[in-house]
Amino acid sequence: MTAHIGVIGAGAWGTAIAKIIAEKGKDVVIWSLEQDNSDDINLHHRNSRYLPGIDLPENIRATTDIMEAASGREYLILAVPSLYLLQTVRQILPVPSVQDGETAIAVLTKGFLSTGKGPRLILETLEDYLPGFYRQSLVYIAGPSHAEEVSSGKITGLIAASESAKNSIRFRDLIKTKRLFVFSSFDVRGVQVAAAAKNVIAIAFGMLDAFKTLGDGGSPGGANMFGDGTESMLLAAGLNEIQILGVAMGATHPETFTSISGIGDLDVTCRSVHGRNRRFGKEIIEKKLLEPFANLDDLIARIDQIGYLPEGVAAAKQIKALAEKYRLKMPISIGLHQILNREIEPIDFLENFLNGLGH
Repeated sequence: MTAHIGVIGAGAWGTAIAKIIAEKGKDVVIWSLEQDNSDDINLHHRNSRYLPGIDLPENIRATTDIMEAASGREYLILAVPSLYLLQTVRQILPVPSVQDGETAIAVLTKGFLSTGKGPRLILETLEDYLPGFYRQSLVYIAGPSHAEEVSSGKITGLIAASESAKNSIRFRDLIKTKRLFVFSSFDVRGVQVAAAAKNVIAIAFGMLDAFKTLGDGGSPGGANMFGDGTESMLLAAGLNEIQILGVAMGATHPETFTSISGIGDLDVTCRSVHGRNRRFGKEIIEKKLLEPFANLDDLIARIDQIGYLPEGVAAAKQIKALAEKYRLKMPISIGLHQILNREIEPIDFLENFLNGLGH
């Protein structure tokens, strides 16, 4: 099998995108960290660990050799979590087709990257590592989507953002289908900020949703004080924080935040049953998930013990640093940082935040 497309990362989203491309008749090689996961894809055409119940085309081949997955590809899609993205990119730097700039690269990862210069956007950080050919040519793909729905053929929209119109169109054409709409954008910074920051808001939303479900508001005097309208207040305030941060970090198009990149991605992440960050927020309340962890750094270091990866955990730490750097007022994001750092209880934060909105 001669594959011109490589996908680095066999999680749910990487697998879903590989499936979309393979169904269009193109051969795809996908890199998996785990051998049993690779065997599952090759032998059973399933990714039972990360995308259960979905049959995969036979023209997807998995490998645990990252150099093999990346070598000689016309297109390379990076789909590993933000905590591991830089170390993964370092592994593919020696690939000749990457060294020569012959491989077009897109990124699906959502979040900020921790660097010696502080938290940074993904594409600008990768540009410092990759050969100079890739400056202003990388593509960032995001939008209101869930791997479970995309792989099942649900109608979904994505944004392919790049300073290179040519590469944005190339990746748009590579992954678009009759049910997967892909739109181009030049607002690379705005789209990246929206994709990262919405995960933090979604954790707070999940906690609020859990309290609403409890029926007593979670506090002695607050019978049924949280409802759908309360959640909409939090969502609207969260979108405001995302836009404030986006503008501070160089977003170029205000409509980014009123499009599917902004309100669209925030809404689906907060409200969908597939959202890991929303789930994490709910389980903080329902399962007391934070109790085994001393603080946020301890949580990040042992995040694998959660059993799934909510990207908003790392983003909460990074957004706090960014808010301080740019002197921004971001009460939801800062409050969530305090919760994850075991400085304040969720119910106290929510009551204080909502009371603050009314004054």
